[in-house]
Amino acid sequence: MSNADGQRILQAVGESRPDFAARATEGEQIGRLPDQSAQLLRDLGIIRMLQPPEHGGYACDPCDFFEAVMAVASADPAAGWVAGVIGVHPWEMVFNDPKVQQEVWGQDPDTWVASPYAPMGVATVVEGGYRFTGRWSFSSGTDHCDWVVLGGFVEGRVAENGFPTMYHILLPRQDYEIDHDSWDTLGLRGTGSKDVIVDNAFVPEHRALDATGVLDGSMAKELDRDEALFSMPWSAIFPVAITSAVIGICEGALAAHIDYQGSRVSFGRKASKDPFQMSAIGEAASEIHASRSQILMNTKSLFDQVSLGKEISWEQRATARRDQVRAGWRAVEAVDEIFTRSGGNATRSASPIAKIYRDAHTALNHAIFAHGPTYQAAALAMMGEPPGNPVALLI
Repeated sequence: MSNADGQRILQAVGESRPDFAARATEGEQIGRLPDQSAQLLRDLGIIRMLQPPEHGGYACDPCDFFEAVMAVASADPAAGWVAGVIGVHPWEMVFNDPKVQQEVWGQDPDTWVASPYAPMGVATVVEGGYRFTGRWSFSSGTDHCDWVVLGGFVEGRVAENGFPTMYHILLPRQDYEIDHDSWDTLGLRGTGSKDVIVDNAFVPEHRALDATGVLDGSMAKELDRDEALFSMPWSAIFPVAITSAVIGICEGALAAHIDYQGSRVSFGRKASKDPFQMSAIGEAASEIHASRSQILMNTKSLFDQVSLGKEISWEQRATARRDQVRAGWRAVEAVDEIFTRSGGNATRSASPIAKIYRDAHTALNHAIFAHGPTYQAAALAMMGEPPGNPVALLI
């Protein structure tokens, strides 16, 4: 693990924020991340921050990765979102067959892998592998990826808990279709999170990964990977990367609101002279900061624990997921409070605040922010109840 690389990338990201911000509007207009922004993410090394070192990665502290995602998202929500989503996939690749890692990164360690993980496909066992079919929505950054990892079930395979076994199945670009007309949304338009279609593609056995051990963090031990980074459960990595993007978006919204209010005059009085306006800004800033602090604190706590070789319990996983969900909602609720105090001009479609508001609320509709089941699972875990279906709960 390289702390020096993490800090170097963080500094470079901070210096590149104006470059991301300059292309944010272009991304919204073309419905995907601009090529220059995607290239900048590659050049900065963000997508390789969680990548194994034997394949050109930096294996950074996950907190550094999450902070890098926040920094990019505060400048360009779409670029931050893509950085969070695509940047997680190299972390999971370490659990795949070594042949898979060589296929993906053998020629280029900067090769990107898209997703989604939602189990929307069905695989049928055939000689040498599977036949796989399905359609998945929300494949963020997919235009810039050469591979995709897709969630699905294999016919007839059921886990010990009675639920179908979830698989993460990897396909090269020639084996799936991107529906370029499928992405027309309220916000995060620049992410290009288009639908992916697979029609009876053959998948070799080595490209299908039983996701159970990835989700609960046990896979690293099975593979004798003793690095703390790869001993983290999936629920402490992917959901937090998405939430980091949301928090970064909200930090950008706060900065845009402050910039706007600095010169705004209403009824002959500067906004800075309005104590109610200033109170709202102060409270929103604290709430957004609390969200940032909570997910970074939890990540450090879990990371320190696995660094000492200790197991992470079901209750700890459920608690971290609870806090991750609440952090996203808290940050967006804070944006709501300042947006409603930004005046009529803030609602114009060309307003920077309006764009960020749309992006933040679109982000909050991701499945990992479904709060009811997550809060319930965390409460039941506190009472010593069994976990239920970790796959469905993403814990």
